[in-house]
Amino acid sequence: MKFGEPLLFGTLLRRYKRFLADVELEDGSVITAHCPNTGRMTTCAEPGWRVALSDSRNPKRKYRFTWELVHNGTCWICVNTGRANEIAFEAVASGTISELAGYAEVLREQTFGNSRFDLLLRTGDELCYVEVKSVTLLAEDGCYAFPDAVTERGRKHLNELVDVVKAGHRAAMLYVIPRSDGTVFRAANEIDPQYAAALAAALDAEVEMHVWRAHVSPQEIQLASPVAIQPA
Repeated sequence: MKFGEPLLFGTLLRRYKRFLADVELEDGSVITAHCPNTGRMTTCAEPGWRVALSDSRNPKRKYRFTWELVHNGTCWICVNTGRANEIAFEAVASGTISELAGYAEVLREQTFGNSRFDLLLRTGDELCYVEVKSVTLLAEDGCYAFPDAVTERGRKHLNELVDVVKAGHRAAMLYVIPRSDGTVFRAANEIDPQYAAALAAALDAEVEMHVWRAHVSPQEIQLASPVAIQPA
């Protein structure tokens, strides 16, 4: 996924009200940007860190700029969680993830029953539903961990994927990690033990789990390599 236009750079002053961030741009001006991340953003939102913003160039938008990336002194991190779906779609469609390759169609935002999943892979009657999550948390033990806040919606997605398997189809969780400073992936049991339990139950029910690290730069983001999963 390439950014359509060059990003603007600045320094994070503060993130507040979940969806807002004050940023001092390189010219010294201070703007309020939209923050497209509903989580706590632990380990990726420290005041004083360098950030990169996209410009909608839409004067009618209340917040013209969108916070895309932050640099923690070690690596760029994509904090716009919506980008994970774009990255995942490109990677699956191009066959980057071998376990999810080989389908005739890769469709976005498809329903199963009363549920909507990020991707549907389809060849005739062979179906694989995929839910995508963006992993921005680096836990104290150096592991990538999900979620960074209690998520009832996340548990719901896991239970719905189990229903897909029961109906005779493939179902998979795809965790996209848009940072490069961690080791292995695990559920954040210390933050949301119910999600961790639901993930374990989904795996027991044969829901697949794929975890991939993305290479992040101000020019583009793309899946780069699989990440090992820490045993429960």
